[in-house]
Amino acid sequence: MSQSKGVALVTGSAQGIGRAIAIRLAQDGFDVALNDLLAKNAVLEDLAVELQRGGESGGSYLPKTCVVACDVTKEDEVKSMIHTAVDVLGSLDVMVANAGGGTITDILTETVETWESTMQLNATSTFLCYKYAAVQMVKQGSGGRIIGASSMVGKQASTPSLLSYSASKFAIRGLTQAAALQLGRHGITVNSYAPGVIKTPLIVASRAKAVEQGVKVDYFQEKIDASAVGYIGQPEDVASIVSYLASKEAHFVTGQCISVDGGLILS
Repeated sequence: MSQSKGVALVTGSAQGIGRAIAIRLAQDGFDVALNDLLAKNAVLEDLAVELQRGGESGGSYLPKTCVVACDVTKEDEVKSMIHTAVDVLGSLDVMVANAGGGTITDILTETVETWESTMQLNATSTFLCYKYAAVQMVKQGSGGRIIGASSMVGKQASTPSLLSYSASKFAIRGLTQAAALQLGRHGITVNSYAPGVIKTPLIVASRAKAVEQGVKVDYFQEKIDASAVGYIGQPEDVASIVSYLASKEAHFVTGQCISVDGGLILS
């Protein structure tokens, strides 16, 4: 049996892009710590069992797994999450700060409460994951990979109805660049990915909510039509980029935000 490539922790891994990333990293030979909210603990446990059996990972290496459910917007819980992952699996070599979300608001309807909630869910949670992953990786002294989730609207604000979401995803790009500058000499790369329209439960829910709030519901289809390829992406398309960024081959790539959007935003 092949040897583990290290330990990867993926937040928001109960569904969608996070789940696809966890499966792909297991396929790549990493042991995987699975995170999401405590309410999704049973889903994470089922995924962990499937990965251990090789049913989801499909790779030659049968990964070790652990479930570290918590709220990644809370500092103490993030610290505990990383401590548990290291205690159970032995180290932390790849941190994927994937968890996030947002609400449909614009400059006229946004409130301080919705603004702060979205910034906490996306930017603050990513900061906490970056910080405490970096502390652990520097302590280990063997380098590492830190990867965060930005968005196509974190590169270009393309609708007024994603005001705080767009701002929070722009913040992740700045955080990624600044962290990369500091951590590179420790052998730690820091990058992010910017998905376009990806077929996830979040997109389905967003379209349903848009209908309720009277927002133009064909926004997502318009973006698909405007892309270079003309079709919707799949979670596995994002996972493939994360797979590369997590690899040893990506040692010379840092401070970047890689678009995975079918050529929707060219930069």
